[in-house]
Amino acid sequence: MTRQTIRTAGEYDEVLSAEDLAELRDSLHQQLLFRREQLRQFATASRADDRGLREDAGRMEVGVKLAASARMVLADVEEALARMDAGTYGVCQLCRRPVERYRLLIVPQARHCGRCRQVREAGR
Repeated sequence: MTRQTIRTAGEYDEVLSAEDLAELRDSLHQQLLFRREQLRQFATASRADDRGLREDAGRMEVGVKLAASARMVLADVEEALARMDAGTYGVCQLCRRPVERYRLLIVPQARHCGRCRQVREAGR
């Protein structure tokens, strides 16, 4: 009779393979292109508004918030790519332990391990 071991997500191998890194770099690069295009479109819409094609205040406010969010994500993606280039990608910026592989596959620009992320969010 064979015995099956059940593991939790935190018990899986946390070492990123070369394939993982290539996939993550590609994902980050796609996000980078998407956010740059998104910001270009927001800038174009903003210039159109400046020429007298004003939208209602609510829609403008949403556009401003979406653009701010896109800039923040773009900065996170650029920083993640820089960490890859520096060889520090996948290391928690707080505790210096590895960021869980499954976490990076879900959020490639993650800076913190799950534990430190929870602590930070609990402190807010």
